[in-house]
Amino acid sequence: MTIKNQTGTRFWDEIRIISPWARYLAVLVFLLVPALFVVLVGIDRHPPPFAIRALLGVIAATLLASYVVLVGYVNQDAGRRGMSRPLWTLIAIFVPNGLGIVLYFILRNPRRAHCSQCEAEVEPSFSFCPRCRNRLQPACPHCQHSVAIGDKFCPYCSGALDQTAAVLSPAATSQP
Repeated sequence: MTIKNQTGTRFWDEIRIISPWARYLAVLVFLLVPALFVVLVGIDRHPPPFAIRALLGVIAATLLASYVVLVGYVNQDAGRRGMSRPLWTLIAIFVPNGLGIVLYFILRNPRRAHCSQCEAEVEPSFSFCPRCRNRLQPACPHCQHSVAIGDKFCPYCSGALDQTAAVLSPAATSQP
């Protein structure tokens, strides 16, 4: 039995987890900021040409909408990684210059995996499921250290691994 790998995701799977409130707010920001920018900068005595004001408004709106979407992503991703959603959302919002978002991406926990036998959430580094004792990673038959699938020799005891040792088998899960 192998562990269900949920650490690898595709771009659109990540986009889908963004909170709906963040999407709506980003659209609202993207629509309102250029209009406000054109009007407010146009009040000046010597305003730049309309095209320049519109371009600067679109650039500002894009940056602000991107920031809102990233805060929404941090909010949802922190929850799915078992971290405090309100805390990381507040850090992403209030730590200046986007440093809160950068900190989140540096310090976030790895995504949890699921046992293929009982569907319990397990840490990615676990060798056995703590609920059903299912082997999650292949092991050397000589020293019982975890080995990578496809290894020919154990990196800990240099014991030869046959093809059945490098792949998990149901017999390996029934051992006490």
